[in-house]
Amino acid sequence: MEEILDLYTRPYDARYPLVCMDERPMQLLKETRKSLPPEPGKPARFDYEYERNGAAVHFLFTEPLGGWRKASVRERKTAVDWAEEMRTLLDEDFAGAEKVLVVMDNLNTHKAASLYEAFPAEEARRLASRLEIHYTPKHGSWLNIAECELSVLANQCLNRRLGDLETVRRETAEWERQRNADQKGVDWRFTSETARIKLKHLYPQF
Repeated sequence: MEEILDLYTRPYDARYPLVCMDERPMQLLKETRKSLPPEPGKPARFDYEYERNGAAVHFLFTEPLGGWRKASVRERKTAVDWAEEMRTLLDEDFAGAEKVLVVMDNLNTHKAASLYEAFPAEEARRLASRLEIHYTPKHGSWLNIAECELSVLANQCLNRRLGDLETVRRETAEWERQRNADQKGVDWRFTSETARIKLKHLYPQF
């Protein structure tokens, strides 16, 4: 926990950007009946029935000190999907960085071995050498700022029925564009010093 908290106190350094990453699955739901448009004094109305139309997964990356985030939508969240997202992060989003510090949950697909599963050894090694992974502790995913951004995405964009992958991608891209344009940052105030007071019961007593 303190390792993650200390990372959040580092000053901004474009050579070593700090990026938080998280995933969120969602179910695709299609309307079975035509909705009724809004009228004066009446909101739009939707039938309670719906049709399941598969699932999608959001991969969300956010750089807290840069006020930047990116959300991509995939059909699955396999090791190869994660590896491809990390290559995009390193080679396109932060191509000029010497090394990218990534905070993420400790899932079985979130590891350098996934790069070797997706790419030839030389390419996988090149990518792994530019990554510095920091895992949140077990039951400590709340320490991942990307989880906060995913909550915002869910509340502002995904809290309705979306029936197909392309619609989800289009709506997510618009949310990402608008939020980046607004330069929404993160005011993270929970530090190691605060944790030693508020979470005193987790520490050994001497």
